[in-house]
Amino acid sequence: MLKYLLLTSTLALAAVCQEQDNNPNIVVILTDDQDVVLGGMNPMKNVQRFIGNEGTTFTNSFVTSPICCPSRASFLTGLHVHNHMTLNNSINGGCYGQSWRTLESRTFAASLYNAGYNTFYAGKYLNQYGSSHAGGPETVPPGWSEWHGLVGNSVYYNYTLSNNGVPTYSSDLYLTDIIRDLGLSFIENQTESQPFLMVLAPPAPHQPFTPAPRHQGVFKNVTVVKHPNFNIAVNDKHWLMRMPPSPLPAEMIQELDRVYSSRWESLLAVDEMVADVVKALDSNSLLSNTYLIFTSDNGYHVGQFSQVYDKRQPYEADIRVPLVIRGPKVQKNITNDQPILNIDLAPTIIELAGLSPPKSMDGRPIKFDAQNEESERNMLVEYYGEGRDGTVDQLCPWSYDSDNLAQCYPEYDCKCQDSRNNTYACVRHIARRINKKFCSFADSENFTEMYDLNSDPYELTNIIDQVLPSMRHWYQLLLSQLLTCKGYQNCDNPLENPKVYG
Repeated sequence: MLKYLLLTSTLALAAVCQEQDNNPNIVVILTDDQDVVLGGMNPMKNVQRFIGNEGTTFTNSFVTSPICCPSRASFLTGLHVHNHMTLNNSINGGCYGQSWRTLESRTFAASLYNAGYNTFYAGKYLNQYGSSHAGGPETVPPGWSEWHGLVGNSVYYNYTLSNNGVPTYSSDLYLTDIIRDLGLSFIENQTESQPFLMVLAPPAPHQPFTPAPRHQGVFKNVTVVKHPNFNIAVNDKHWLMRMPPSPLPAEMIQELDRVYSSRWESLLAVDEMVADVVKALDSNSLLSNTYLIFTSDNGYHVGQFSQVYDKRQPYEADIRVPLVIRGPKVQKNITNDQPILNIDLAPTIIELAGLSPPKSMDGRPIKFDAQNEESERNMLVEYYGEGRDGTVDQLCPWSYDSDNLAQCYPEYDCKCQDSRNNTYACVRHIARRINKKFCSFADSENFTEMYDLNSDPYELTNIIDQVLPSMRHWYQLLLSQLLTCKGYQNCDNPLENPKVYG
C-alpha cells in the first residue's frame, strides 16, 4: 500500500512538473507608430508568411490613446489612460512619472516573472525612460529578468541602451538590428525547462523614419496613399483640424511621399527580424509552444484632412493598429473581426501563461476560438493634448500662443499637430450592424463629432447634427461612464454592469 501511495504521489508530482514545463513561451513585437489604415502592413511579407498565414489577423484592433507613452502604458498594464494616468509623452503628463512607477510592478511582465517565467525586453519602453527626472538609465523596471531598454524616444542611431542598468552608447549601429541580435541571443539560451516572455520594441517606423542602409531607396517609387480624405479642407471638425494651411500646398506632397516611402523602408529591418526570430525559435525546438504577437503602439496619418504627418487625432488612421497572432491555440490563416483594444493584450498574455488576469485590469482576454461571432463593444479612446514642446517657432504667425500649441513646423507653413485643448474622449462602437464613433472635445467650443463608418469609412461627414437627440444623449452618457470605469466588469459595458472596483 505504501509503495502504491509513493508511486501515485510521484506520478502526480511529475504531472504537475510537466504541466509547468509546457507553459507556452510568448514573444511580442511592438512597433512604433505603424499604421494599418494607410497600408502600413504592406511591406511586412515575413509577418504575413510566418505569423499571419500560421495564425489570425485581427481586423478591428484599436489603441486606448493615439500616442506612444499612454498607449504603451495601457499595453503593459491593461489599464485605460484615466486609470494609469500616463496622459501624454511628457514627465509632467505622467510618462515615467511617479504615478507610473507605482504601477510598474503590476504589468503583465511582473505577473509572468513572479510565476517563474524568464522575461526579456529590448527596445523602446516609455518615452521618458532613462531620463534624469525618472531615475536615469540605471533603473531597471520590475518584472524583467533581462533588460535592454532604450533611453528616451525612438531613434535609429546615436542612442543609449540600458543593459540591465548599465548605460551603453552607440553611434553607428542600427538599432533595429541590435534589438534583433539581442533577441536571437536570448532565444539561443532558452530551453524547454523554463517558459519565457520576450518583448522586442524596435523604433520603426517612427520619425525620423530612417531605413537601414541596405533598404534605402527600396520603395522610392511608392507614393502616399490618397484616400478620399487626403489633403482636403474641412469645416465640420474640431478647430485644430480647421487650422491653416488647408489644404496643404502642392509642394508639400513631395515631402509626404518621402515620409511615406521612408516609413515603409524602415519597417523592412523589422520584417527581417521577425523571420530571424521565427527561424531561431524553430532551430531551438521552441516554435511549436510559442505565441507570437505582432502589433504597434498607435497608428499614423500622412496628409489626411490636410494634416502633415503625426498621430494624436481620433480618426481611424491614428487609432487603428495591426494585430497578428500565432500560437498553439490560435486558428491558422484566418481573419477575425472581434473588437479589440490594446488593453486586452495584458490579460491575454497572462491567460496564455496559465494565470488568471487581475480583475482590476480594464481589458479582457482575446477569444481565439471565436471567429467572427457577433460581438458588440463600446471602446474608449482618450487623448490629453500637449503644449509648449519647443516647436512653435517665432516665424509662425501664432507664436504668441506658443504655450498652448505644439508640433508646429515653420517649414510646413506652421501647420500645428497638437495643442493643450486637443483633449478628447471617444466611444468606438462596433457591433454586427453598428460601426460608429462619437467624440467629445474639451475645447472652447465643446465640439462634438460623430461618424457612421459603415456608410462613411473615411470620416468625411460629421453627422452629429443629423442624429436624434436621444442618440447623442446615450453616447454622451456612455462616454461619461467609460471615463470613470475601473476593472473589466465595469469598463466592458458600464451602462449595464454595476461599478465593480477590484
